[in-house]
Amino acid sequence: MQRIGVVVHGPEIIDSGCALSLINYLKKQKQASVAAVLGGTMGRVAVIDAGLEDVITISPRQRPSQSILDLQDTSDIIFLLNLAKSRESGLVFGTMVAKAAGINKPLIQIDCGGRFVAHLCGNEVENEGDGILALKLASDLGLDCLHHTLLPGATLGKKTTKRAISGVIPGELISINGIVIGRATESGVELEAKDGKIVGLKGVNPKEHGLEKLSRFDVDLEKAIIRSGSIRRSEGLRVRMGERANKGEEEWAVLIDHCAEDAFEAAQGSSLAVTVGDDTTQIAADILARLGIPVMGIVDGDLDRLTGAATMLPGSVVLRVMPGHDDLVGRQVKAEIFRGEKRICIRAEDLAEKVKRLAGVHLVATEQIKSDYS
Repeated sequence: MQRIGVVVHGPEIIDSGCALSLINYLKKQKQASVAAVLGGTMGRVAVIDAGLEDVITISPRQRPSQSILDLQDTSDIIFLLNLAKSRESGLVFGTMVAKAAGINKPLIQIDCGGRFVAHLCGNEVENEGDGILALKLASDLGLDCLHHTLLPGATLGKKTTKRAISGVIPGELISINGIVIGRATESGVELEAKDGKIVGLKGVNPKEHGLEKLSRFDVDLEKAIIRSGSIRRSEGLRVRMGERANKGEEEWAVLIDHCAEDAFEAAQGSSLAVTVGDDTTQIAADILARLGIPVMGIVDGDLDRLTGAATMLPGSVVLRVMPGHDDLVGRQVKAEIFRGEKRICIRAEDLAEKVKRLAGVHLVATEQIKSDYS
């Protein structure tokens, strides 16, 4: 029996129903055994919404390349399933994942957005049959079979790193690790970093506030999550909101102040998440609603809309402060309430009062979420 490993990337391939169809198709090949895992972050929300937790393993969170590495010892062949917004972006994605994984096992990409099947890596002499398999898959699925040429990813210098992004649609938001740093003006975008800070942008109209926020963190362009456009372009069939989490006597709060996509791990075991920034609040709230964890969002109205429709668990609170003050209040909360800890034991009501006192005259409005916010 052939052992097939499958890495599913992105919510779109799941929301479209293609992921489940492809997994079922692969199970029928030579009576194969199939182990499917998620590679990436936002796909986990889509897996939960589709009720596929028993089909696609969603924990732990890791990059697609690491998921491939984890599967290589237990798989004879590995498939990478995705739905890119264009063929070019799909090819670039597959190239970067294959390069980062660096395995010799056969790796075949099926991209339902770019509509192609590509044999990414493997010993072509010893595994000639894998190329034939790719042709068969393409024929069965009505997709093109492409000869995959490795494309450049990040270019490393002595002190600087440059990273190019292809297949960008002008007007799309460009984000690094969940922070919007500008809007694309061209289909080709190039980013440059030096000593962990962004020092150059090409093909991007910069957003200074985002770059200022990003400057508080060291950025490794080679490993950073860089996106053009929305983090979830499609919509699931339904939103499966979790039951209210952690109803015990102790209430634990966690602070999420930049990368909302870390919310799954960061908020585990918590009763509440304090989120800083409009997009961080929207994305983290949408993720954590599936876990039954409400948020206390500190926002200032500067929403870029990195995601479309979003869900917020009833019981959440949105504290709106004056423009430009959400990060300031967030830093005060981190220093004076959390005192350097990742999570603290505190009642939600007490935490809200402390945050309001810190915001002081900069607090504009408080909104209590009483029903689904989507």
